[in-house]
Amino acid sequence: MSTAAPDWVDAGDSRDHRADAQQAFTAAFDTEPEGIWSAPGRVNLIGEHLDYNGGPVLPLAIDHRTLVAASPRSDGRIRMASRQDAATWEGSLAELRPGRPTGWCGYAAGVLWAAREAGRPLSGLNLLVDGRVPVGGGLSSSAALTCAVALAAAQLSGSGVSGDDARRELAAICVRAENDFAGAPTGGMDQAVVLRALAGHALLLDCTTFDAEQVPVPHVGELLVVDTRGHHELTDGQYGGRRAACERAAQELDVPRLAGLDVTQLPGLLPRLSDDELRGVVRHVVTEVQRVGAVVSHLREGRLLEAGPTLLESHASMRDDFVISTPELDLVVEAAVAAGAPGARMTGGGFGGSAVVLCRPGDRPAVAAAITGAFAAAGFATPGMLPVQASGAAARMA
Repeated sequence: MSTAAPDWVDAGDSRDHRADAQQAFTAAFDTEPEGIWSAPGRVNLIGEHLDYNGGPVLPLAIDHRTLVAASPRSDGRIRMASRQDAATWEGSLAELRPGRPTGWCGYAAGVLWAAREAGRPLSGLNLLVDGRVPVGGGLSSSAALTCAVALAAAQLSGSGVSGDDARRELAAICVRAENDFAGAPTGGMDQAVVLRALAGHALLLDCTTFDAEQVPVPHVGELLVVDTRGHHELTDGQYGGRRAACERAAQELDVPRLAGLDVTQLPGLLPRLSDDELRGVVRHVVTEVQRVGAVVSHLREGRLLEAGPTLLESHASMRDDFVISTPELDLVVEAAVAAGAPGARMTGGGFGGSAVVLCRPGDRPAVAAAITGAFAAAGFATPGMLPVQASGAAARMA
């Protein structure tokens, strides 16, 4: 087996990132930014594909963040540039339309379009994006981008962004930007945690009401996110296909949302469904709701490590019932458990992306090395290793 060292992806120093963003803005626009904002990526600890099914989810913000340096304009125009992508865009607020522009510019522009649709005042912006959340890794780099832009635009236009109600309004704008402008069928979980997270806590979010509770993450274990480098896009149709299957199942069962069903109802409900695909998605959603409750109980009691078996059950459900895992994601879980990790599961939309591994204190390097070795032996690309901790919400940095 290969002895290659794990590829650690460090969140870095926020002061260095702020300086980089400021310098890049000045180079792009020949002026200083009025402010710099940042928004975190997220990892969903448990509760996959429950957001659009109206269920509970338990994500936490991570310490990898996307920065936006910005300044207002008075001519109704937008200029956008990125440190990571050569693509730029310049145009007027009035000419923004769903699907124009596209790519990362579409996500940023979509926020401004959705904000105007919601009646928020905008007079134009210069934006420089510095993305530090791995793209395509299932860590919601898109929500980090849209939420950072939304926060910048709101504060530059004089809108309030403090308080949970204001953050919920911004999250709704970002959801519309992704759904209606960029064509990404997100369910609202990502934007909620990016804008409402509390450092040291996971966010227990009810995706029917979008009420939230902060749940402390006890310091009795360590979290490792493994980016399999099997990248995916929410707009590639696979995520949307699973969402459509859930909608068909709800229609066949004549219920408003699958997450409202109880596990005791499954024996009577599953035979009513027309095919195995629909039976699988219903079984996953209903049992995943129970697993969220179990993990929340473990966290509240300070027993994070005891949540490991529940994470493994969640992964098996996504692999076998919801059918969204990949050989790389399955190998992460297998290798992590063989190396002594109490639990692991794929996280995010599936069909690639990342897994989250629960490690005992001090075991994270050994678990990472074991996963890296297993990937090398299988002929897979070297995965990225992100040590993460529960971080805070999007905020202004300067």
